[in-house]
Amino acid sequence: MGWMKDETGLEKCAANHVPLTPLSHLQRAAKVFPDKLAVSYGNHRTNYRDYHDRVTRLASALTQRGIRSGDVVATMIPNLPAQAEAHFGVPACGAVLNTINTRLDVGTVSYILDHGGARLVLADTQFIELAEAAIAALDGEKPQLIEVADPQAGYPATGRHPEYEDLLQEGHADFRWMMPKDEWESLALNYTSGTTGRPKGVVYHHRGAYLMTLGTVISWRMVLNPVFLAIVPLFHCNGWNHTWMMPVLGGTVVCCRDISAKAIYDAIADKGVTHFGGAPIVLNLIVNAKAEDRRTFDHQVEVFTAGAPPAPATLASIETLGFNVTQVYGLTETYGHITECLWDETWDALPQAEKAIIKAHQGVAMPMMEDVTVLDENMQQVPMDGTTQGEIMIRGNPVMKGYFKNPKATLKELSGDYFHSGDLAVQHPNGYIQIADRAKDIIISGGENISSVEVEGVLMAHPAVSLCAVVAKPDDKWGEVPCAFVELKDDVTVTHDALIAHARSSLAGFKTPKTIIFQELPKTATGKIQKFELRTFAKTL
Repeated sequence: MGWMKDETGLEKCAANHVPLTPLSHLQRAAKVFPDKLAVSYGNHRTNYRDYHDRVTRLASALTQRGIRSGDVVATMIPNLPAQAEAHFGVPACGAVLNTINTRLDVGTVSYILDHGGARLVLADTQFIELAEAAIAALDGEKPQLIEVADPQAGYPATGRHPEYEDLLQEGHADFRWMMPKDEWESLALNYTSGTTGRPKGVVYHHRGAYLMTLGTVISWRMVLNPVFLAIVPLFHCNGWNHTWMMPVLGGTVVCCRDISAKAIYDAIADKGVTHFGGAPIVLNLIVNAKAEDRRTFDHQVEVFTAGAPPAPATLASIETLGFNVTQVYGLTETYGHITECLWDETWDALPQAEKAIIKAHQGVAMPMMEDVTVLDENMQQVPMDGTTQGEIMIRGNPVMKGYFKNPKATLKELSGDYFHSGDLAVQHPNGYIQIADRAKDIIISGGENISSVEVEGVLMAHPAVSLCAVVAKPDDKWGEVPCAFVELKDDVTVTHDALIAHARSSLAGFKTPKTIIFQELPKTATGKIQKFELRTFAKTL
């Protein structure tokens, strides 16, 4: 279909077919935006000419140290310039980038290094002992370890390993980047959170990342020279691919090592930050910031939030402070965000509370996706009535190649022409998707399904509540009942009974939590609440 009757001489050639890769963005930016500020972190400020030079030297130095095409290079670095440079420099020498979560335990890091077969590790001084211990636990050949010092944050080099800046000096500025010959070549290896069992290695290709960068520009309504604050860890879906994206627009990546309300407000006021992404916990930080940490600014800041549906109360509060929040949704397996709650201007006239409820929807497929929808167990479209639940199914270029060394799991999750997300959702008459829950987070009480997301939304609306998570607690009579874990705002209190009464005023009796525990919630490095820990604790109550 679509071929003309005579296509003689109309073949692909180097002039009309080039493999898509995000590496091309930085190569172009070095020519088009050489003097624009590319990366900013404290006293480290590089324009695109120097950024490209440092990346080139990194790729050259890695090659000289024996890294070959297809080898894996791992990083254990916060959101620092070296981590941004590795996103281009590692693939520019033909290698595959494996960014490792810096909050993992020694055993899990060692497993990832072994499973991924890393040949070299770039590790920040704060995490150098973790890297050393993980490498020491490996059998057989051990990867080289390069230390990335950060003196301005109080992490000078230990002197035990070759240092990153010295590594760059080993490289040559005239090194020729090894661009992919096939856009299906592997670009990055990202390991899932691994909350149950060993984490799985998700493999990204150049084509998916390239299309992700362009689709995001459209969805975020970006124009030239944005200033992006890197809050989402670059080890999480490669920071949703935003570092690969910024050279497209001659934008600036403002690195943020430690996430705090003060750091965010300062970056907006002093650096002119226009965009950032973050989990709902980041929105909470901003809303609940102390007066002395807040700064005034005169421009609107665009925010992508993902990880869990933000509470409508949080959304309603943050938008009055100069932030426009767009709910997005995605997974490690989809390079990050692949749906957006695209705003309809006819909703502007709605009351604030109703607008906030709509804003918490996961929305519709982003431009780079072919199809994101909700299907039943027979792979049939569920009725778009806002109540019938099914599983979110995804098809498009930014879907992983598969799980590394795990063909069985790959076949299962990519069956029926869709990636199976494992997330339960409904679809509204306008096609907008709204997550009901992850399948494992549904509470089944007396045969009735209870969405933890719904209960959490009600609790978050209480003025004393900063964060909460609702999980199933075993119950002799009902099988399971909702149990809520709550973090209160500073200097505010509420009683157990008052909070339950608040929930009961909005929820059916069987959905109302029977127990509320006041404590700090366990979180991942990206701010997601670790519900598996709370479920384990709830079983002991």
